[in-house]
Amino acid sequence: MVVMNPTGDIALQQRNLILLSTGVMLLIIVPVIVLTVLFAWRYRRGNPNKNYDPGFTHSTKVELVIWTCPLLIILTLGAVTWTTTHQLDPFRPLDRIAPGRPIPPGTKPLEVEVVSLDWKWLFIYPAQGIATVNELALPVDRPVRFKITSANQFSTFYAPTMAGMIYVMPGMQSQLHAVINKPGESWGYSGNYTGAGHTDNRFRLRAMDTGAFDQWIAQVKTSGQGALAPASYLALEKPSEKVPVMHFASVTPGLFGRVLNRCVQPGTPCMIDVMRHDMARSGVVPVGGHGPMPPGRDTTPANGLQPTPALEKTPAEKDIGPNVTQPAHPGAAPGAKRPGDPRNRDLSAIEPLLAPGALRAARA
Repeated sequence: MVVMNPTGDIALQQRNLILLSTGVMLLIIVPVIVLTVLFAWRYRRGNPNKNYDPGFTHSTKVELVIWTCPLLIILTLGAVTWTTTHQLDPFRPLDRIAPGRPIPPGTKPLEVEVVSLDWKWLFIYPAQGIATVNELALPVDRPVRFKITSANQFSTFYAPTMAGMIYVMPGMQSQLHAVINKPGESWGYSGNYTGAGHTDNRFRLRAMDTGAFDQWIAQVKTSGQGALAPASYLALEKPSEKVPVMHFASVTPGLFGRVLNRCVQPGTPCMIDVMRHDMARSGVVPVGGHGPMPPGRDTTPANGLQPTPALEKTPAEKDIGPNVTQPAHPGAAPGAKRPGDPRNRDLSAIEPLLAPGALRAARA
């Protein structure tokens, strides 16, 4: 019932979609159930007024009803699904705070970076310079833009009263745009089973007015347990269960990007740097630059070395390596595996065919 009592506009629209879809489908389900009971009662064996028509084969009226009604239901649900799929796209920025309340001009969304850990949730507020564990505080009626990733497991970020579920994977970033409209507390969790600590892998969702949110930010900065740096993050990343709420007074800038690119550990190359290096080697300008399109399969590499296919190499180029079977010496005794042996050209049978009964005689 948490889904049926939303406190955010996105969750409210999703709740309404569920109710609409259920109501439309009940237009078919309820009559079918009623008619099933009615037919069973009307055509029971003990009914003296029942009609038996063994010659009945077709009724245009019945055909129109059983085909037209489901077709209308499918068209209705298809139109609703198409529209709401685009309106409730988690990557789509919000265009309203609530029904009839557009976003005021100049409103800047609150950015929150989310990391799914085993088995806890890390929330980083880059503009405010703080971080929390298992507690997500948001101001009421302010759009929020979430950047979400996972440290090591396929997971889902789900706050039922605020917005829908969004999947997250290690090394990839998901987004979610949402807003919360009522002060209060609820909770969120991972909708994807992630092992032993999944049951307690939950976080508090606190919605408060702007003044209370600013006070909460100031409180975290003054009473937090130090800075969230790469070293402390690596300690936090280790699997742990039933983790209490934690506050960090400051955060190393760019920490979320290093988590996303899997290079928090000192000396580990970031994925984005590795990809840029590989693109530069192939003559492609990295993302954000201007240059040629990626080379095709037949294009000469940037280093000018075009490999020669093995079938086009000369015998001298092929040579003999340690992993290549040595050919028989010219003076060796002839055998079935000797190069040039005529028996190597006859592959019609691996073993000679025996006359009928020969195998039985040999066994005897």
